[in-house]
Amino acid sequence: MSIFGAVDFREHEQVVFVNEPSVGLKAIIAIHNTSRGPAFGGCRMHPYASEEDAVRDVLRLSRGMTYKAAITRLPYGGGKSVIIGDPARDKTPELLRAMGRAVATLQGRYIMADDVGTTVRDMEIIRTVTPHAAGLPDASGEPCPATAYGVFQGILATAAHRFGRTDLAGMSVAVQGLGSVGFRLCRYLHAAGATLVVSDVRADRMAEAAAQFGARTVAASEILFAEADILSPNALGAVFDDATIPRLRCKAVCGAANNQLATEEDGLALHRRGILYAPDFVVSAGGLIDVAHEGPGYDPATVLADCERIRGIALDIFQRAERENQPTSRTALRMAEENFTVGATRRAA
Repeated sequence: MSIFGAVDFREHEQVVFVNEPSVGLKAIIAIHNTSRGPAFGGCRMHPYASEEDAVRDVLRLSRGMTYKAAITRLPYGGGKSVIIGDPARDKTPELLRAMGRAVATLQGRYIMADDVGTTVRDMEIIRTVTPHAAGLPDASGEPCPATAYGVFQGILATAAHRFGRTDLAGMSVAVQGLGSVGFRLCRYLHAAGATLVVSDVRADRMAEAAAQFGARTVAASEILFAEADILSPNALGAVFDDATIPRLRCKAVCGAANNQLATEEDGLALHRRGILYAPDFVVSAGGLIDVAHEGPGYDPATVLADCERIRGIALDIFQRAERENQPTSRTALRMAEENFTVGATRRAA
């Protein structure tokens, strides 16, 4: 397998393969860009079907983190790590500490946090061997709802630009994925008066959403094609491609799932269909904003207030894309890239 020749290798600075057979650890750390600061990105644990799939995921995710930090003007670069394994079966304190030791060898070039398959409690274990692991639990032991709140702000921006609405009362939102982010997002949407259609691979989560929010539940295979004002993907990525885009029955897309577009050309396909796309790396930036606030005096309420600027960033992207008649996906990338040079220049000064 050639890393330099991989389709998703886009000027990455460093890719590290980690192997610790004694604890069953096989992992990959990818650092994409550090022009604005140390690379930051979560550690995902997933039973990938192949090593090639794991490499593709970590390359795409790390690049997305670069753009996420740049568009929000935070002092971080982009990185990501993946552990190949089933978190329900293979994750142990010994494995987590071994992963922490691997991160420690990078001497601060990469800062990790929780992601799909890992938790803030896992980060506490990892911090016993390296300081370069972020993520603080709230009073109940859960991560700050910053990511979900940021997506909610993105949905408010989407409703304003696409529908001319200042509220969500009576609007329909189809939510794919009821994990930590998706379920909390439903709570915000329900409180704002939205009508929900939801789906998850876990029947108990769908039943809970139906009971708490009056949500209509549909099968996981149907949620992308549910008729709704806004579709919110909050599970895994690459859900929009040549097969799915023609079947969409929404008017806009705004969700936290990383890398929702299978290819960059799929952003153009959404644009041509008249479906407003809120770029995922923009609206899911709440988690990164949360990390930027960690330290003495950390206050979750202040974090959520800071996440509200995601609404303004999304509106700026929508308006510029409309003026230039460009897909929002391309406009967002260009606006983020304009900040790469700014960050690099300030660090050099």
